[in-house]
Amino acid sequence: MATGDYTVAMPVVSIRFSDEPLHSRLRDAAKRQHVAVSTLAERLIDEGLRSEVHPMVHFRSGPTGRRPVLVGGPEVADVIGAIVGGDVPADARRARAAELLGISPAMVDAALAYYADFTDEVDAQLADRARLADEAEAAWRRQRELLER
Repeated sequence: MATGDYTVAMPVVSIRFSDEPLHSRLRDAAKRQHVAVSTLAERLIDEGLRSEVHPMVHFRSGPTGRRPVLVGGPEVADVIGAIVGGDVPADARRARAAELLGISPAMVDAALAYYADFTDEVDAQLADRARLADEAEAAWRRQRELLER
């Protein structure tokens, strides 16, 4: 990667697998996902390390890519979207979010802990959602206008 007038070397790690079936599963998964083995391994290691620190969070693939979700619950962004901002007093938001989403206050706390460590990432997910919602509403309005001609 070039930065200014110098090049920053990316760290390289060599991994030896003691279990051939594990290596085969990794290669097969990378092939199914149309990514390099190293790309998939890096993502899985990152997600594993994050889940180790935040045990109530795991990751799920979907139409918008990989995203953190609470185990047995909603996406982290859903919880944060329900708790950040709004007209509910700050000290009541945690309980209100738990009630609205049908989750325990401990799950709200788990989402907040993840958000504290990965704020920019979750904020970007929320911004993407808002943009997609605006685009969907604009498309719906255009369709309505066509129907009303």
